[in-house]
Amino acid sequence: MSLSSRVQVLNLYKVLLRESQKFSSYNYRTYAIRRVRDAFREKRNVDDFHEIQSLIYKAKENLEMIRRQVSIGHFYSTDKIIIESPGNQ
Repeated sequence: MSLSSRVQVLNLYKVLLRESQKFSSYNYRTYAIRRVRDAFREKRNVDDFHEIQSLIYKAKENLEMIRRQVSIGHFYSTDKIIIESPGNQ
């Protein structure tokens, strides 16, 4: 993987995790974070340039989907569940 691709992938990873943290629902938030981490770990050893570019494109599409879902989720936010209370973190 070239240096510019590596930097682009790492930045995309950070942005996806940051956006996933914005879900108001605990369940959606933990699922999104877990899926982002698992997907990046699964594709860690990909070396083909065209496949990397394809994966970057898919990740950007998923980032836009997460952003849409976060904004929609804020319209229907609910009370925090017991797991999210300050004493449990």
